[in-house]
Amino acid sequence: MKNTAIPEQSSDAWSAALAAFDADLRRRGAAEKTRRAYSVDLGQFAAWSRAQGLEPGDLSVKAVRRYAAAVSGAGAAPTTVARKLAALRAFFRALVQHGMVAQNPADLVAAPKRRSSLPMTLKPEEVAMLLDRIPATTPLELRDRALFELAYASGLRAEELVQLDDGAVDHDRELIRVEGKGSKTRLVPVGEHAVAALERYRQRARPALSTGDGEAALFLSKSGRRLSTSDVRRRLRSWARRAQLPPGIHPHALRHSFATHLLEGGADLRAIQELLGHASISTTQVYTRVESRRLRSAYARSHPRA
Repeated sequence: MKNTAIPEQSSDAWSAALAAFDADLRRRGAAEKTRRAYSVDLGQFAAWSRAQGLEPGDLSVKAVRRYAAAVSGAGAAPTTVARKLAALRAFFRALVQHGMVAQNPADLVAAPKRRSSLPMTLKPEEVAMLLDRIPATTPLELRDRALFELAYASGLRAEELVQLDDGAVDHDRELIRVEGKGSKTRLVPVGEHAVAALERYRQRARPALSTGDGEAALFLSKSGRRLSTSDVRRRLRSWARRAQLPPGIHPHALRHSFATHLLEGGADLRAIQELLGHASISTTQVYTRVESRRLRSAYARSHPRA
């Protein structure tokens, strides 16, 4: 299936339903990226339904199951099918509240089982190897050292890192003000290594990268603009290769490492949840599985009767 929403090809009923749901997302302060993702998934579903001659009020559980089977049959991964079904549940829930449909046909459609996978994490010595390989002499090196020191010290998402403005860092209290998902703001502590790297970057590199046009972003590109998440991924891959670390390292690996190392050090799971900005503790509990795996491995290596 093509990843483009086509609401302009939908019937009036579909256009009205999609518009009503998007208006709800706007009222709740959903991020633009979230709204675009819903637009793609629901636009595809609207196009499929229209091709079947189905209006929003015509959808049954059986029809939604047929759609999920079609998506899966087109080669989509179980995680993709599950995401699309989650979007449909949210969409029809909103339509029920608006009185546009009588019931939610997606509620009784089970998502496909996902393969259980643990998040990729680095060992503390691997993180140190990565960061210490960034020489921090040129403006771009100083920027990257500050960027990835902060990513590991605070566990911020790549999207959160690039959205930081220059005034977000409280150097005296070693805190950073972060606007996370759903426009929720949180204060996150930052370690002294990251604070020192940020101070060096702001004093010696950011003025050199700035074009003087008033760009508020904390982290600037070589052209003086706000970095993108793809810039962050590309620079991390480059430094990881230089540090001879395993391939496939991405910004979220630093976030996972941050949480895992806190848990290993005895931090409370609720505290980690707050630091990561997770809405639900169940999301954070994946790190207990990482720690359990580490302990089982240590047991197998060390116990004489293992």
